[in-house]
Amino acid sequence: MKLISLHKNYSGLITKATKGNRPAQQQLFEMFSPKMLGVCRNYMKDTTRSEEVMLAGFFKVFTNLKSFRNEGSFEGWIRRIMVNESISQLRKDKKLNFQNTDVLENTMGHMTTQESSFEVAEIQKVIDSLPTGYKTVFVLYAIEGYKHSEISELLNITESTSKTQLFKARKMLQSILIKQQNVQYGNS
Repeated sequence: MKLISLHKNYSGLITKATKGNRPAQQQLFEMFSPKMLGVCRNYMKDTTRSEEVMLAGFFKVFTNLKSFRNEGSFEGWIRRIMVNESISQLRKDKKLNFQNTDVLENTMGHMTTQESSFEVAEIQKVIDSLPTGYKTVFVLYAIEGYKHSEISELLNITESTSKTQLFKARKMLQSILIKQQNVQYGNS
């Protein structure tokens, strides 16, 4: 029986890149930059800013390449650096703030989902319209798969604040999408 590797082994390329081999670094950059630009784009409102953050992230990747221990996937390690760099830039730009965080009681129930015909670009535009705190928690939780405990640690907020921000983000997204859908289909 042949086992399928869950993670590609880039150790040869990583070793070369660690030693300053520019072609190896370029190859790693070309392999991962499209996906990592997408990760940064989840946090930044425009592509230009996303590219800047991604490049700063790759600078950190290559600067800290010696610290990668081949535990888990290399792509996951890079992704974490990109998420941290994105959050760091939001903090630096003073755009990472959190709206009123009243404690929610049992209102975190399931949100209703509706069939929709929205394009990815339209949904990204709606996500971009969220306040930065809502958007950051939403992306970390719903897209990146972080748990509230991890989000609270990463953003230096309480788990309760993380849950509240997610709830409010979902509620706002749902409201905007319903309004857009009503306009799209002529319902008022």
